[in-house]
Amino acid sequence: MAPQLPPLTRDARLALLRGPYAIANDGNGSPDPVDIVRACIDGGVRIVQYRAKRGIDAARLRALRAMTAEHGALLVVNDDIDAALAFDCDGVHLGPDDGAFEGLDSVRERLTGRLIGVSAGTPDEARAAQAAGADYIGIGAVFATASKDDAGAPIGLDGLRAVAAASPLPAAAIGGIGAANLAAVARTGVAMAAVISAIANAPDPAAAARELVGIWNREHRI
Repeated sequence: MAPQLPPLTRDARLALLRGPYAIANDGNGSPDPVDIVRACIDGGVRIVQYRAKRGIDAARLRALRAMTAEHGALLVVNDDIDAALAFDCDGVHLGPDDGAFEGLDSVRERLTGRLIGVSAGTPDEARAAQAAGADYIGIGAVFATASKDDAGAPIGLDGLRAVAAASPLPAAAIGGIGAANLAAVARTGVAMAAVISAIANAPDPAAAARELVGIWNREHRI
């Protein structure tokens, strides 16, 4: 086993905000997030989010932290600031219901060098996220998706461009993104593209992750 890498600085974490961004759901019949994240890392993904709407599984999150730290990948926790701290994760992603458009000074003080991501579906929300102190924004739903019950109506590629252009923050497109449309998403200029079912529901998740990374890298000539 490779030696565990030292904790990243905030600047180093910010520098990793590019490329496919895999979200691993926990619960509701989803595949084991540990298996999915392992496949993502094997496929070259270096940003993952653990989303457990029914409560954090400590053993799983601990395993994810060890795995991502070993490979220099970012691990973000959805909604749960306490869990991000307790398990030494790289950041937290907050939605509108989590007070994300209010000042994030208290969150920043607690998270120190970790990242804060905020969901934004409109240009006004993107500007509000920036003003609040977010490090990056998640924009969507870009396309129709069954992976998130409250995703809202899809905004399409034009909507994605409009929201991303409203703020200089790195943006992660999300919602219905897979191999068939990832290149078009990458060409909008966003820094990241978040995927869920494109990897989790694939017959071979590692191969699916590898394909997505390859598509992204070809568009960006990496």
